[in-house]
Amino acid sequence: MLINTLIIDDSAMVRDIIRDFLEQDKRFSIIGEAADGEEGIEKILSLNPDLVTLDIEMPKKNGLEVIEAVMQKTSVPIVVITSHDTAKTAYEATIRGALEFYPKETFTAPLTPAKRLEIYETLKRISSVKVRKSKTVIEPIFLPDIGHRTINAVVIASSTGGPKALSTLFSPLPGDFPVPIVVVQHNSSGFDKSFAQWLNNYTALQVKLAEEGEIPQSGTIYIAQTDKHLELRTNEGKLCFSYNSNEPENHQRPAADVLFRTAAESLRESLLSVVLTGMGSDGALGTKKIREMGGITLAQDEESSLIYGMPKAAAETGCVELVLPLDNIPGELVRLTK
Repeated sequence: MLINTLIIDDSAMVRDIIRDFLEQDKRFSIIGEAADGEEGIEKILSLNPDLVTLDIEMPKKNGLEVIEAVMQKTSVPIVVITSHDTAKTAYEATIRGALEFYPKETFTAPLTPAKRLEIYETLKRISSVKVRKSKTVIEPIFLPDIGHRTINAVVIASSTGGPKALSTLFSPLPGDFPVPIVVVQHNSSGFDKSFAQWLNNYTALQVKLAEEGEIPQSGTIYIAQTDKHLELRTNEGKLCFSYNSNEPENHQRPAADVLFRTAAESLRESLLSVVLTGMGSDGALGTKKIREMGGITLAQDEESSLIYGMPKAAAETGCVELVLPLDNIPGELVRLTK
């Protein structure tokens, strides 16, 4: 089945580069191009593509304006292809409804066959996603009694739809949140530092990249760096971060399973995990490990997940204690870490 794709970029050269890249995989059929935002909106609504690649900086209407205008009328999978100087804006695009983004350099630099295949497969899966509008009302829900355990750290896994979910999750948390929070967000763009800086605008906590040998502190959210596995282990009696360059797990590096597994071995029953929206199954085996070691395990529910892949895989292990709407998770984190 062909993936009907629309390319929107004000540079004819960039449109040609993206077209050439996609057409090397016979599953993608380019059904149109647009050179500015207004033309882009018109063609999205008239052509009804399966996938849209979208620039940010364009004449007439920029990428953010395009997404907002389109999402008011229809739901279409949008992938932003942008330059490094607009990385923070690209994360804003995910708040408005974009599913993924890549730097333009990805399509001009030499790619390994494995990386090229990874991009094709990601775009293929994104093209089949039905974009949901998440609920914003916090509804009272019944929570089972999972007992009291002293929590010393929170670990979180997220992927497609993750930036928006994380901004929603962290916004209500108090600046004196009592334990460190460590996040593996699958990040194909490589804009990990920009992601931390962007997310910092949505929370009273400090957001930063986790550094080799760093001891995690309360009141801080730590983001795993791109292309390395993040571990959280006890070293000489102190809990600290380390990185390794081992093979990807679940086609991901960093993989949440690595963080969850190593943290569980060190923190045992004092660890709390959350698996948020995303494609694939990363975090499922880590969730199982955390539960086996006595920790507390949460996952986002299907209705509030942009993509119910990772949370579903975690829930299907039988090791998730609480399945919650996204808007209910912050309050539960506060309650469980008191």
